[in-house]
Amino acid sequence: MRKPILISALLMTSLFCVNISAKEWAFDVYLDKNKIGQHEFKLTESNELISTAKFNVKVLFINAYQYDHKAVEQWQGDCLSSLESHTLENKVETNIKAKLSGQEFTVDDGKLKQKLPACTMTFAYWNPKIIQQTKLLNPQNGEWLDTKFTNLGIETIDVKNKKVEASHYKLDGSLNGKSKLKIELWYSANNEWLALKSITPEGYTINYKLR
Repeated sequence: MRKPILISALLMTSLFCVNISAKEWAFDVYLDKNKIGQHEFKLTESNELISTAKFNVKVLFINAYQYDHKAVEQWQGDCLSSLESHTLENKVETNIKAKLSGQEFTVDDGKLKQKLPACTMTFAYWNPKIIQQTKLLNPQNGEWLDTKFTNLGIETIDVKNKKVEASHYKLDGSLNGKSKLKIELWYSANNEWLALKSITPEGYTINYKLR
């Protein structure tokens, strides 16, 4: 079994709007039909977003893939002011530090520094403005991706054992013309993020389900 190399592409976080109360989003994560871990997002009243994820894929009782990720993002309105993330994917460690200075948002992965626009966003799944973005930052590896959103219409999905009508979107992300991720998102009528699905290049299906 080949490991699902694009699980990490799903781990991207942001902020809903300015001056909102503290909120949490807690997801169980499934690879095909098997639960492999959890991903939680906690937004404080000071607009700090903490994202933590831990996955463990087993094949015949052997740990075939392990993933441990934490990102801390500080926001000013819909713009990121700082970011620190640490990821351990199997034995590969990645650290990202980023900070707004003047009219530039500098992203440092320890090898390369990028100068991005002052108002940079990560993958703000619960912020309606994400749908308007053509560039988004991956907080795990610092990739500055080209993004395209497609509205797929309204459909009914299961959320916490209830039937809910949701707006369905497709998100395509690429870097230098090479496809990096393909994600599907669902939102309630109030623009609340409800669910996520992605198909990896290996053909595995990843689902995020609200607890």
